[in-house]
Amino acid sequence: MNRIVAGVLVAIVLGTAAFLGVPWYAQNRAEREVEASFAQIRQNGATASHGKVVFDLWTRKLSIADVKIESATQPPASITLGSVTATGLSQPDQEHVTAASLEVSDVAMAAQIPGPSPLRLSYKLPQLVVKDYAGPVRFAAIPAGATLVETYRALVQQFAAISAASITVPRTTGTMEGGPSAGPAEFSYSGLSVDQIKAGRIGSYKLDELAFTMSPQQPAGKTDKMQGRITDIVHHDVDANAIVAALDPDAAKDDRTYRVYGRVTTGAYEVNSDSGVRMRMDGISADEFSVRPSRLQLPALIAALPASTAVQPTPEQTRELMDKIAGIYDGMALRNAEMRGLSIETPQGPIKLAALRFDLRDGKSDIAVEGFDGRSPNGPVKLGRFALKGFDLAGLMRLGSKYSPGTKPAPADAVVLFKLLDGIELKALTAPYKAGDKPVQIDNITLDWGQYVGPIPTRARLVAKMAGPLDPSNPALLPLLVAGIDTAAFDADLGLGWTESTGRFAVSPFKLEVSNLVAASANVSLAQVPRDVFTIDLQQATTAAAQIEAEGLDFSLRDLGAVDVLVANYARGHGIPRDAARKALIDSI
Repeated sequence: MNRIVAGVLVAIVLGTAAFLGVPWYAQNRAEREVEASFAQIRQNGATASHGKVVFDLWTRKLSIADVKIESATQPPASITLGSVTATGLSQPDQEHVTAASLEVSDVAMAAQIPGPSPLRLSYKLPQLVVKDYAGPVRFAAIPAGATLVETYRALVQQFAAISAASITVPRTTGTMEGGPSAGPAEFSYSGLSVDQIKAGRIGSYKLDELAFTMSPQQPAGKTDKMQGRITDIVHHDVDANAIVAALDPDAAKDDRTYRVYGRVTTGAYEVNSDSGVRMRMDGISADEFSVRPSRLQLPALIAALPASTAVQPTPEQTRELMDKIAGIYDGMALRNAEMRGLSIETPQGPIKLAALRFDLRDGKSDIAVEGFDGRSPNGPVKLGRFALKGFDLAGLMRLGSKYSPGTKPAPADAVVLFKLLDGIELKALTAPYKAGDKPVQIDNITLDWGQYVGPIPTRARLVAKMAGPLDPSNPALLPLLVAGIDTAAFDADLGLGWTESTGRFAVSPFKLEVSNLVAASANVSLAQVPRDVFTIDLQQATTAAAQIEAEGLDFSLRDLGAVDVLVANYARGHGIPRDAARKALIDSI
């Protein structure tokens, strides 16, 4: 009996010791693990410290107070955290840790971008909450002496190693000071939420509002205080792996296309300034943004950037840099981007724009302005649509890199400018000709060209319809004015094209109508037109043109009032009635 009682007492003592000892062991282990993580940060020369570490085994809750980290780079970047609290902690294996909730309070970050006029940035986040977090026990350390590209790529890879149901930041405030021309600025973010984070992908990113106040420098040292806000910013299907691919040292070999994010939308964007400018935009959207690392080549571009703005780059370095900047346009694609409902109030009068549309792919963009309503010194201006088709932004950058400021382009390069644009479109333009006069009205102008042989386009089409008042102060227009014609209207449809397989060159259609005067139409075709005729070498073109044969010509001319103008001016010049003038003209024929 005594043995049984003694055994029970021993079991109670051992159980009590275990009950008291296990939490102590867990607390001790938690402190060691936290300190090991901070020691890893200090390996690269950074300073990292923390306050009290508390671990509750029964609720699996870990709290770390007073976290302070400062980088070894100069100028240093720093981050402080009032406290970090993780609840529902577990370790499914030796390499990973999970938490039901991760809360960070009183976050403060500060950094400085070096340069002749350093730019200082600071951020404050009262609270950050992460739900259903999972990630590595320790992140791979960023090697000492890592370049900017290597550091950024490592950080994005660390982000790709975690997953979470959501990240929310109720409010963020920040400041910006310095920079070459920017004055002090304050900004705030409200209602940030990031959902469905896994393997470097984000299901959605939402921001309720971004607000800012800034005082940019104006000419003569003046400042103009500006305030603005943009609401309801939403990104869908964000993929950080695309950034990792773009920053890969072997990016030049990767010709795949990576989607960075899917559809993006925003609500209203408003800006007000003390100078009286008021701007509002109803919304911005885009369907997709993607990158192609082999053309983008960001590592090579960043390596080519001058280390200091104090040293003037050589012409060769400038050309190399411009060529790499052109690669940015080659390596990016933006689909169906548009800005809607722009209105600007200025001291000179209001300006409105219904939409600005932009597409970019393979270095070429389509740009369209729609629904413009504004004023010129002579009166109101309205525009239905103006568009540039296939504008080669990358090609323009490369062409510009060949010339120093003040130098004129060679004739061959002047012709190459044709290849930088596929066409233009202008619709529904109404603009004043002179103060108080009738406006010029352009219903439509569409001009397209292409199918190049070298720099020469071998296909073109012009469709135009416009009207405008005749200037009574122009003596050359007096015959028309005498005949009662005070407005000129033109309607044209002109096309030409060359077919290499048949060697045929045709001008078709050719239709031209001048209202109240004349209408003409024609079809012209040439045979045996060789490829060599399309060149800027005049001698070569002349030699090749000897092979050309005329194939056909049709021409028609129809009077719409030109005879009446001739009669009216004959009558006026001879002081006789119009019927007599008409008879005299017929008799002279």
